[in-house]
Amino acid sequence: GKESEFPEGGYEGEYIRDIAAELAKENAELSGNIEDWKPFKEKAEEAIFADISNTLQRMNINMDSFFNEHSLYADGSIDSTVEKLREKELAYDKDGAVWFKTTEFGKEQDTVLIKSTGEPTYRLPDIAYHMNKLDRGYDICLDVFGADHIATYPDVLSGISALGYDKEKVDVVIYQFVTIVKDGQPFKMSTRKANFVTLDELMDEVGSDVTRFFFLMRSPNTHLEFDIAQAKEAGDKNPVFYLQYAHARISSVLRKAMEEYSFSNEANLSLLKHPSEESLIKTILRFPEMITSAANAREPHRLINFLNDVASAFTSFYHDCRIIGVEEDLAQARIELAKSTAQVLRNGLTILGISAPENM
Repeated sequence: GKESEFPEGGYEGEYIRDIAAELAKENAELSGNIEDWKPFKEKAEEAIFADISNTLQRMNINMDSFFNEHSLYADGSIDSTVEKLREKELAYDKDGAVWFKTTEFGKEQDTVLIKSTGEPTYRLPDIAYHMNKLDRGYDICLDVFGADHIATYPDVLSGISALGYDKEKVDVVIYQFVTIVKDGQPFKMSTRKANFVTLDELMDEVGSDVTRFFFLMRSPNTHLEFDIAQAKEAGDKNPVFYLQYAHARISSVLRKAMEEYSFSNEANLSLLKHPSEESLIKTILRFPEMITSAANAREPHRLINFLNDVASAFTSFYHDCRIIGVEEDLAQARIELAKSTAQVLRNGLTILGISAPENM
């Protein structure tokens, strides 16, 4: 085949070379006719989509359905959106481009919907896509964007609102960028220069549980430093290890206790009067409200902070209150408290998509 260079400004990377090599095996020389390249484009998209799907599965992210932006062009939604904005005098032509009159919504200047090259900016398909989602009857559309979208999403909300949709049904969460720290130094990344660490590479190095946990443990508004060394550590400095070990430790204690005792009556929980017992009880009773709080605020890190409180409270309880080797009624009550604590840790980790091992 003929040697080719990456186009200026295009994304680079070995994955593109791998896809190109596979396609080259199946096809002869191509002409300069752009129509001849469509099968290449479609197969490349299929390969990349398959990689994305596999990565999501490894991260324990299950998608009920996927939406292809191309369908918005195929069914005329993109053209229809522009026409509807024109009808409301919110879109106009200037310098060969189509502009969105965002000054009507408080911006200092209007923004481009379609470039002079004919290529739409992010705003146009995003407006059409949100209209599509709201037309399907959803009560809430939750958008998760990177910080590079912070300037464009208000225009999308303005667009759907101008076209008669309730923008309050769209809840936008903006995540700050992630810095990978390797050997104590930030790793500088650039997708266009093929200088990056993929999610699969992270999972290969530290595991899917740790990868997922690290992305969840900070507020979306907080810049995350993903320290590879910390993520690989099997100790209390690794936050996911701390919680998983707490669950495994309780499970081990319960196994030993059940070998020691055999109970015929219900536990007398009124025997739990020690300050550490009462503190642990009060902590785990906060679980339902923490679930509601984290969900309503779209901040899963709140649940992680709570689970850390649970693990810490159990450590104090276990230090102060023996389970094995005490009077049987008291042992039974403390075993029930330990079971409840393990259940809260297990349920919390499961909600976060993290495993709760019984042995470590």
